[in-house]
Amino acid sequence: MIRAVLFVWRGTLVVNMTDVEWVERALSALGRRADRAAVEGIASAIARANGPGNRLDAPGVDCDAALHRRTFLDVLADAGLDAELVEALYAVESDPRNNPFVGDVADTFASLRDGDVRIAVVSDIHVDLRPAFDAARLGGLVDVFTLSFEQGVQKPDPLMFTRTLDALGVGPGEALMVGDRSRPDGAAVESGIPTLLVPPLRSVEDRRLHLVLSLCGIG
Repeated sequence: MIRAVLFVWRGTLVVNMTDVEWVERALSALGRRADRAAVEGIASAIARANGPGNRLDAPGVDCDAALHRRTFLDVLADAGLDAELVEALYAVESDPRNNPFVGDVADTFASLRDGDVRIAVVSDIHVDLRPAFDAARLGGLVDVFTLSFEQGVQKPDPLMFTRTLDALGVGPGEALMVGDRSRPDGAAVESGIPTLLVPPLRSVEDRRLHLVLSLCGIG
């Protein structure tokens, strides 16, 4: 019997910004021109500075808010961007409201709670997600937030999962992990947690969470 579900935030509950959207929002915040050529040029410069090793997603970057900021600002500076734009880009990246919830989250959470299934959000993130959930009227439905910058570790470290189980008061066989990336999220199976991996969300119209209700025996 499943007594708790652990959800990833980005890609599972919300749609992540594309690089183009990221740049557009930063330019707009500064009142700068955001035509296609300008946006694509900046996005390409960031991609080159980030490099094939993906400096922005290096191991441990989400374990510490200060490290996350240094890493992002270094990459954006290496892309040749001015300081004002660098700060605007980081502000956009750090605002969870730029990642919209998909339409089936609220109903899924409510159905789980009605079925006495506890809910956790397990995320590699450098900022507090609780205000974003509160703004979406979802915060009261989440029992536990396990956020990497608060834990000092990030997925696939098993502590992200075992600490969540402890906070929920359930065993690994009583929980379901739901994520969208095989390496960080799929690592929950190493802690004995049955795991559902779904394709990353691309649009707010995407629907994945009916699979969770089905596995929980809630219809």
